[in-house]
Amino acid sequence: MDIVERTIHTSHGAVRISDTEGAGFPVFMIHGSSWSRKIFEKQLKSPLADAWRLIAVDLPGHGDSDNAENPLSTYSIAGLADCMDEVIEQLAIPRLAVLGWSLGGHVAIQMASRSTNIAGLMLSGAPPVPRGLIGMLRGFHPSFDMLLASKPHFSERDRDRFEHLCFGTTNEPSFRELIMRADGRARARFAQSMMRGEGADQRRTVEQASVPIAFVEGSDDPFVRASYIAGLNVPLLFGNAPQIIQGAGHAPFWEKPDEFNALLHRFLQDVMANEAAISRSARRIVQS
Repeated sequence: MDIVERTIHTSHGAVRISDTEGAGFPVFMIHGSSWSRKIFEKQLKSPLADAWRLIAVDLPGHGDSDNAENPLSTYSIAGLADCMDEVIEQLAIPRLAVLGWSLGGHVAIQMASRSTNIAGLMLSGAPPVPRGLIGMLRGFHPSFDMLLASKPHFSERDRDRFEHLCFGTTNEPSFRELIMRADGRARARFAQSMMRGEGADQRRTVEQASVPIAFVEGSDDPFVRASYIAGLNVPLLFGNAPQIIQGAGHAPFWEKPDEFNALLHRFLQDVMANEAAISRSARRIVQS
């Protein structure tokens, strides 16, 4: 499956995407802080692309997308969600699933809190927390390493530490380039946005969601409290439980792609089944 690279112009600046343009149901993939769409390479270049339409996006201030002209607005959780909504609107996709990792997962939840076109959420490394600092402390392990996610300027040591925390030992020079390319204002502003309680109550959003939701976590994630996700009152897929990939850290889609991709495939099948059930119910209502 060929991957088409294109630029989408939004009110938040130009945004770059990779799109397999497959005929299957679309899934929109949003990366985490300081990374880019390139981290989803093991999904874009996998057999998943034969069954589904995979779309990976660079958030503003990341990868090949523009830096924000108005960082205060664009780099907030609401601003990034608004930008992603604009991209989807320009792609003219009426219904889609969203895979959100880390910061991208929080953006995905914000999108779902106000969108009618999201048919399902797969979240990884992104505990849906209540608003504000206390809520964040419930979902994340507090540590000095967490401060990196809000630091506007990285030294080489910061870069190497952040890469290791997110991806383990990769020896990927391009990963270090992605980190240093990222607009550090995005890290600082997004963390500020979350701690101030801006945007939707994420826990309430997922607990009240009417679409399929799946959590896929690495057993060794240094950031996320697995017990917090297990305690959510959410009717999850895969036996109503978060899926834990053993031996993986914060980025199971990269560290254990075969296991992760199998779960993503099953998730999209469940999304399709739910969409079909909604369609049948709507037809019955019309016929009655």
